[in-house]
Amino acid sequence: MIFSVTGKVIHTEPELAVISCGGVGYGCKTTLTTISDISGSSGDVTLYTHLIIREDSADLYGFSRYEELSWFRLLITVSGVGAKAALTILSGMTTNTLAVAIASEDAKAFTKLKGIGTKTAQRIVLELKSKVTKGDELFSVAEDYSAVTQQGSASQEAVSALVALGYSQSDAASAVAKLGGDKSVEELIKGALRSLAGM
Repeated sequence: MIFSVTGKVIHTEPELAVISCGGVGYGCKTTLTTISDISGSSGDVTLYTHLIIREDSADLYGFSRYEELSWFRLLITVSGVGAKAALTILSGMTTNTLAVAIASEDAKAFTKLKGIGTKTAQRIVLELKSKVTKGDELFSVAEDYSAVTQQGSASQEAVSALVALGYSQSDAASAVAKLGGDKSVEELIKGALRSLAGM
């Protein structure tokens, strides 16, 4: 198993990064997030990798964050979701938004991505929901979302208000979950709006 590769970035293009390691250029299929993380780096970078071997190919997938690799491995366990679709999802959503979309059963969040149809989106939610509510650090944002929905209090009201303003349920819940409790509905909405606006 190739756990990771470390070296200089010698080439990038959409969904591909080539890392020079020990005189060999390792071509790693990857996400736009990882490309953004490593682009312009003059020193060594490390990509955490996953190797998929088929009869006619051997493809190496690399990610600048181990969390992203973990999500990639989880997504490809879903029936009908291959490596290409998993890269599309991870390029179009942050891991936090992905966790909340699954926890909140927001299948529509996935259908906004190119090549992800309604049935595939529903399978992702159905097959992964139980996995993102377990006590794992990787899914802490999903757990925060679950806490928000179970409280039935200011947090849930704030999420509902943000959805009414046009935000997706997963984006709204993620923004509110980050703010924590002990705040009024108004404070939560204002804080979430600032977060969603990138302030």
